[in-house]
Amino acid sequence: MSDAAQPSAAEVRAAAEAVKAALDRHLDAVERRSGEDDPAVYAAFDELAAAAEVYDELLYDTYDEVTPFEIPGNDALPAYAGPEEPSALSVLIRRDYTVAEPQRLLHQAQRVADLDPDAADDAAAGGADAAAVVGTSVHAALGVLFGEFEPDEIASRHKEFGLEEGDSTLWVAAADDPAEPGEWLSAPFDQADPQRVVCRFDVSAVFDEELGDDDLLEPLDHER
Repeated sequence: MSDAAQPSAAEVRAAAEAVKAALDRHLDAVERRSGEDDPAVYAAFDELAAAAEVYDELLYDTYDEVTPFEIPGNDALPAYAGPEEPSALSVLIRRDYTVAEPQRLLHQAQRVADLDPDAADDAAAGGADAAAVVGTSVHAALGVLFGEFEPDEIASRHKEFGLEEGDSTLWVAAADDPAEPGEWLSAPFDQADPQRVVCRFDVSAVFDEELGDDDLLEPLDHER
């Protein structure tokens, strides 16, 4: 930022006052909340987070100082704009893994292929040696394991399969009507509308690494 664009001390002070006011509104909303999912509390939290972010930026630009606030991306989704009473739902799940132990992965997939040779056909492009290929190809091994086990079972047994968990997220999105059979299979995620997400559940190491028990500003709801 150039010297001409530097914020004034008065702007920093005004931003600090805005944080104080937002804190009061947030506490008031919490004290008056009507239930666990009171939208007034969410709105007050968002206002507080926005005010704190502005203050943090101005403080840094003016005095080269920072605040202790850590606010993971709670604003990743826009405000809900879907129907109040959804008649249908779509559940979108993403789970990331690292192949931490390739040999363990190959061994487990080979065990499945030995017990059920047909399970290896598609993963290894078929052929008489399909089952043998599974034990030497990570690509084929992954195809066998994810074809044999449900995603939830793999999530609960990932270490057994030589995988290491990364971030994961689950979105529950409202729909006006159930989709026709086969309607979205060619592009399953293209129609995901963030404004129709009723709730989401996020799991990430960043929440454990960046936040402590005494942090003032916590995530809006990274596992709600």
